[in-house]
Amino acid sequence: MKPIRSVTIDLDGTLLDTVPDLAAAANAMLRELGRPEYDIDTIAGFIGRGIPKLVERCLPGLDADAIEAAQAVFRRHYAIENGRRSKLFPGVLEGLRALRAAGLPLAVITNKAAAFTEPLLVATQLAPWFQFAVSGDSLPHKKPHPAQLLHACERMGTRPEENLHIGDSHHDAVAARAAGCTVFIVPYGYNEGEDVQGIDCDAIVASLVEAARRIASVDSHAKTA
Repeated sequence: MKPIRSVTIDLDGTLLDTVPDLAAAANAMLRELGRPEYDIDTIAGFIGRGIPKLVERCLPGLDADAIEAAQAVFRRHYAIENGRRSKLFPGVLEGLRALRAAGLPLAVITNKAAAFTEPLLVATQLAPWFQFAVSGDSLPHKKPHPAQLLHACERMGTRPEENLHIGDSHHDAVAARAAGCTVFIVPYGYNEGEDVQGIDCDAIVASLVEAARRIASVDSHAKTA
C-alpha cells in the first residue's frame, strides 16, 4: 500500500445506515401503487445500485415505463423521508476526525442522486467533514465505472494511486480498481446481501477508525524508510 494523500468514501452503507429511510419511502411507494410492502431486511438486500434498481427490485415484472413512473413516486416519498432515521455507523465520526487530523482531503462518492445526497449530508451533520460529494447523476457514469473517483482525485489535486476509497460493496471495489485507487471495504454495509469476503480489495476494515490507523501506519513506515 502506497502513502495516501486523499480519501473518498461511499455514503449509504459505509458512512450512514440509510435503510430505514429507504424502506419507509419504498413501502410508501408500494402502498400508493397498491402493492404489498416488504420488511426492512428484504429492502436492505435491494440497496446498492441506486434508486432505479431499488424500485425495479421492489416491483418485479413491470415494464420500463411503469418502473419509470414508480421511480417518480418513490422520489416524492423519499424527499420526505431522507435523513429522518438515518444514523452514522459506529466509528464514523472518530474515523473522520482522525482522517481530518492527518490533513487528508475527503470527498463522498455515491450512486445516490444529488437531490438527495446534499440534504442527507446536511441532515446528518456530515457535510462539514467533506470538501464535496460526487453523486450518481453528477457525471455521465457512476460506480462501478471509475469516472466519479477519477473526477474526485482531479478536484482534490491527487493522483488516483494516492487516493484511498472506502466502501461497502463490490461496485466500490470495481470502481476503485479501475481508477487505480487503493480500496478498503467495511463489512457492515449493503453489498446487495452478499458477503464481502470475496471482494477484491486491499483490506476489509471494521470501521473508518481502522482505516485511519492503517493509513497512519503506512505513512509512518514511509517516513522512516
